[in-house]
Amino acid sequence: MSLKGKVALVTGGSRGIGRAITLRLARDGADVIINYFRKRETAEATAKEAAALGVTAHTIKANVGDPEKVGAMFKEVEEKFGRLDIFINNAASGVARSAMELDVKGWDWTMDINAKAFLMCAQRAAPLMKNGGKMVTISSLGSRMVLPVYTSVGVSKAALEALTRYLAVELAPKGICVNGVSGGAVESDALRMYTKDMPARNWNVSTPAGRMVRGEDIANLVAFLCNDESNMIRGQVIVIDGGMSLTQVMPGGA
Repeated sequence: MSLKGKVALVTGGSRGIGRAITLRLARDGADVIINYFRKRETAEATAKEAAALGVTAHTIKANVGDPEKVGAMFKEVEEKFGRLDIFINNAASGVARSAMELDVKGWDWTMDINAKAFLMCAQRAAPLMKNGGKMVTISSLGSRMVLPVYTSVGVSKAALEALTRYLAVELAPKGICVNGVSGGAVESDALRMYTKDMPARNWNVSTPAGRMVRGEDIANLVAFLCNDESNMIRGQVIVIDGGMSLTQVMPGGA
């Protein structure tokens, strides 16, 4: 697969799954724009790795839950690149509380970052996709499976998946493909936060595949969905979990 000459924006693209996606798209030839919120040094380090692959790498600090910051981010994208071919909605956040302990502040924060942000970003990204494009959202199995303290994130991911389907239909006439990827348990700080009160277990042997999903696994699927060979896949949320959800309840990533 080749994405040479494409311009890609990855929200939350400096670390974790986002970093893996950024580097995979860069490896396939795409110029990458790395959105981050807090850790500038981490974003710059990821940009340096991407640039070493022979592409242009640019960083933009923005809270994607803030409409003004989203607007400024896409204005910068347009000014520096003139267009956008790929948009990866990866940035995520949330509070680890049960439904009965969840307050309005935690609910609003999670919904803003995980669901509303995609709508705001898609509205800005679509006009920059002048010759069509690809949008991919990153969800988790928590959208349909229940964890004790995953309420706000799980509901926000369910909303994100629904929005993925609606935008897939609405943006199709513009030549824009919209799909989602639902990841299984990925070793990360998020997994540890949402499962810290659960019994210890070896996730590597809890999947039919014999190991946990890695960020690179998700990045490989995202790269395929960004390629022209996936053009007939529309509005789908593809599960990548090593088969874990076929046999048991499992934790999702944030």
